[in-house]
Amino acid sequence: MVDRLKYHVLNRRLKQVTRGVYAVVIPTGLDPGKFRPDPFLVGVSLRSDGVFSHHSALELLGASHTFRNAVTLYSARRRKSLDVDGVRYSIRLPPSEMVDQNRVSIGTRRVERAGSILITTGPERTLVEGFRKPALVGGLEELVNSAGGFPVLDLRLLEQILDLFKTARLWAATGWFLERFRAEFHVPGELLNDFERRKPRAPQYAERKSRGGRFVKRWNLVIPTSLANMSTPDESQP
Repeated sequence: MVDRLKYHVLNRRLKQVTRGVYAVVIPTGLDPGKFRPDPFLVGVSLRSDGVFSHHSALELLGASHTFRNAVTLYSARRRKSLDVDGVRYSIRLPPSEMVDQNRVSIGTRRVERAGSILITTGPERTLVEGFRKPALVGGLEELVNSAGGFPVLDLRLLEQILDLFKTARLWAATGWFLERFRAEFHVPGELLNDFERRKPRAPQYAERKSRGGRFVKRWNLVIPTSLANMSTPDESQP
């Protein structure tokens, strides 16, 4: 098998992406040095149990507003980040809250990509995990603008995912988002009131370690200035 792989590499039919991972060069005859394999297919080759997440999920769901030379996925086996053809691959362990409660697959879905079936976090989980780790989705502005374009949100599933994390900041941030897109996702007032009851007792930043922004009284949350155009009249500078 190794000799056959070497043969096809020498004949420019295969390109070695990284150790143990090869891609068929398409179209035939193309210089392997100029060939860039689909980064998502490379990702699942690195980890067959991979579940794409964060900005990678936004891309696979067709919602992302920007392109990133980065692929993020969950796997039962973590590994150091690696760079391949200018793309950084980050393979992370699933959230411990989901592992501990045996809910690792909650909020995932299958998507087709170049004839392959990949698993990604769905809209609801991608939204919550984006608020949890904004840097992995390209920041809150990218998250909000992208998630606002989801065709539908399962509000009950959203609550189930938030229940797993048990984090007041996430309830508040998600509530703030749902309030902004209330008409688009048909969010009932009773649900917003329930989210509001779970907000932090003291003001918190929607994006940790950030400074400045606009204070949203209802959610006890400080949102980035870049999202101020979505603010309501009762918000003021902290």
